[in-house]
Amino acid sequence: MRLSEFRDAVAVAFGETYAPTLCREMALTSLDSLTAQQALDKGIAPRDVWHALCDQMDVDPAVRAGPDPRMIIPPRR
Repeated sequence: MRLSEFRDAVAVAFGETYAPTLCREMALTSLDSLTAQQALDKGIAPRDVWHALCDQMDVDPAVRAGPDPRMIIPPRR
């Protein structure tokens, strides 16, 4: 998953207005309480951040799959 795909998936899952705030403000417990943006800045793979965000927000599996049916979001490591 590329960073641009991460950003697109977050915008679709949480809305274009809320997504940037969520990535900036919410601490992800499975990533040592880093925010999504901090985790990405530290070099954590976008797919790992995506799965952590989806787990914490209890995102429906259909939404977790991403906005484009041709794009395959890699599974967790």
